[in-house]
Amino acid sequence: MKIRIDDGWEFTSHWDDAFLEGSGCECRVRIPHTVKELPLHYIDPADYQMTAGYRRHLKFDVSEKDMRHSIRFDGAAHIADVWFNGTYLGTHRSGYTAFSFEITDHIHYGEDNVVTVRLDTTENGEIPPFGYVVDYLTFGGIYRHVWLESRPQLMIADAYITTPDLHTAVCELKMDGPYDNETLSAQVTDSDGRVIGSYSGRAENCTFRMRCPDAQAWEIDHPVLYTCTITAGSDQKQITFGFRTVRIDENHFYLNEKEVFIRGLNRHQCYPYVGYAVSDSLQVEDARILKEELGVNAVRTSHYPQSHAFIDACDRLGLLVFTEIPGWQHIGDEAWQKQAVVNTEEMVTEYRQHPSIVIWGVRINESVDNDALYTMTNEMAHRLDPTRPTSGVRYIENSSLLEDIYGYNDFSHSGANPGCKPKKDVTKEKKPLMITEANGHMFPTKSFDPWLKRQEHALRHARVLNAAMADGEHMGCFQWCMFDYPTHKDFGSGDRICYHGVMDSFRNPKTAAYVYAAQQDDVPVLEIGSPMDIGDYAAGNLSDIYAFTNADSVRLYKNGQFVRDFISEGWDGLKHGPILIDDTIGCLIANNEGFTGTKEKYVHEALQGAAKYGMADLPVRYKSMLAWCMLRYGMTYEKGVELYGKYVGNWGGDAVEWRFDAMKDGHPVKTVIKSPNTRLHLDVKCSGDVLYDSDTYDMAAVRIVIRDANGNTASYAQVPVHISVSGPAAIVGPDTVTAEGGMCGTYVRTTGESGQAAVTIHADGIEDVTVHLICKGGNLS
Repeated sequence: MKIRIDDGWEFTSHWDDAFLEGSGCECRVRIPHTVKELPLHYIDPADYQMTAGYRRHLKFDVSEKDMRHSIRFDGAAHIADVWFNGTYLGTHRSGYTAFSFEITDHIHYGEDNVVTVRLDTTENGEIPPFGYVVDYLTFGGIYRHVWLESRPQLMIADAYITTPDLHTAVCELKMDGPYDNETLSAQVTDSDGRVIGSYSGRAENCTFRMRCPDAQAWEIDHPVLYTCTITAGSDQKQITFGFRTVRIDENHFYLNEKEVFIRGLNRHQCYPYVGYAVSDSLQVEDARILKEELGVNAVRTSHYPQSHAFIDACDRLGLLVFTEIPGWQHIGDEAWQKQAVVNTEEMVTEYRQHPSIVIWGVRINESVDNDALYTMTNEMAHRLDPTRPTSGVRYIENSSLLEDIYGYNDFSHSGANPGCKPKKDVTKEKKPLMITEANGHMFPTKSFDPWLKRQEHALRHARVLNAAMADGEHMGCFQWCMFDYPTHKDFGSGDRICYHGVMDSFRNPKTAAYVYAAQQDDVPVLEIGSPMDIGDYAAGNLSDIYAFTNADSVRLYKNGQFVRDFISEGWDGLKHGPILIDDTIGCLIANNEGFTGTKEKYVHEALQGAAKYGMADLPVRYKSMLAWCMLRYGMTYEKGVELYGKYVGNWGGDAVEWRFDAMKDGHPVKTVIKSPNTRLHLDVKCSGDVLYDSDTYDMAAVRIVIRDANGNTASYAQVPVHISVSGPAAIVGPDTVTAEGGMCGTYVRTTGESGQAAVTIHADGIEDVTVHLICKGGNLS
């Protein structure tokens, strides 16, 4: 039996040994818990670094004496010392992996029992990732679930299932406890409970095979999961797994013997205000955003193993995962390195059952070569799991490659040069090359930056991904990163935020997000890089405009008149490359002015040149065209000025409405309209409308975008947004936030009661929006 014990914890932010004796409680908390809620900007890491204490009371009935009991912590940042009834059980020295202690011999049956945790949340240089600078915040708290496990004397210590082919499951079983001729049975069932494979034998250490001829493969687009129920004596364990194989060659990655280009983003596990401590539902929401909104097929859990709720969602959604040991550049002393090996062991044994995980990261992120250390981490990973390749993220070329895949942070692209380095310049090894980071700090972009920078941010992501997909020498590309995140003073902008994401901190999309979204075909995508407002162009001169879409073409209209169609050109790697909109005149002159032939061609090109360069800087080539038209056709200077004002400048004229239609198979599937307007409205998306409060709280993410009358993000709406909640829910963070680039967000958390809650979003001059939630459950102890 396994139950969560997330409710009813006592907490102190100032550990004192008296806390072991039952005094010193500051407040009662629920797990997941952060030791300190923090602001969105200008976080001081000292605010969450402390020695904290957690304490919980437990009761055990005398009828449970025949069982074995243990306490498991899924994640406590960062060094946890644990006592039970005053007896010291041990220390765990990593904030990113689970640990457990057996308490059977220390229980007072029928009496009060107490588990106590002393938690060092500081950046203690004795353990990874600490010891030098770290480009992310590490927060603190018991931020993942805590479990009480009760098992029979003979128990299943571990059961690891692999699938050497798509119809065979092999289980490596380890038992613990006194064996008395107990029997073993195992059944593999599908989601409907239908048995597709089975085994029976003796309940002892063994490896057994189950043939499952009706099994369906776990695929990216069809991630079928199965349950293996193992009964050994009176103990039982259920394991969720998928039938899938992983293989690499010199340049490629294969899932189930089909080549797959890994197209992903890096993800931190942090959230505004609460750091790492959020409900499972928000972890699931991040996986959904990656798969369904961003359209990627993979994620790297930079720079540490992440929540099982997140990885479980990747299993269900078909999202490939590259997970790695904690670390950031620094390698410490011998004890530190031994801990890195322990971290490798804990990561692999804890996470190896997830079919979504296809690569183990066994190297400290961006560290220098250390063959002695990385020989040990590689051997550990391969011994515990021979089915997956290893990799290690580095920023140096031709480094010592002990892993199976050369992971390389390729920050070479600067805008005008190739998107990535050729393989021959990175490694001479005949092993696959994978870009593990790109862009990021090379072109940090805020949601409130000018449109031209936001568009260039998107284009840089497109260029890197396109180059990696086109050259046939990269097996995948993880760019940096999914969303903006807080960091230390050594990095980031002045407010200590790394604006490296294709989304903001609340998971609202920037322009670059649509580069990824456009690579899928399930949902029509169309985003225009420019606001098309004349005042957003220097001297009113048009810059290149890009459309990000998964359609066949984009059709442009000006004030309802057809201009021309545009297609993606020059992107030989991307399935759907950005489309350059470089002609806002099209057939308008021919249709409206009656110009034909050379006259139409020259006037058209000259006006396009004027739109791009301005009349004052118009190149001689275009001036010659206008002069030729004046001489050949008697076109007057006044007519030229009229045409410029009508088709290019439009200063003082009526506002222009631009319509972009995404065309698929000859039909419009999505439309974007750009025109000046002042009627704003709130677009509020909530991650769920039903919250389940059971043994701990549930949460909903509320993403807020201010839009104009045409549905475009009002990026200049940098206004206060007020949030209020009624009913059995509470706001996480402040009740007044500022829209940045027209976007912001908040989080709502249940309070332990059932009922209906309402979240109202208000901004002056804009109609309020209220989101209604149903809070179910509620058994706060």
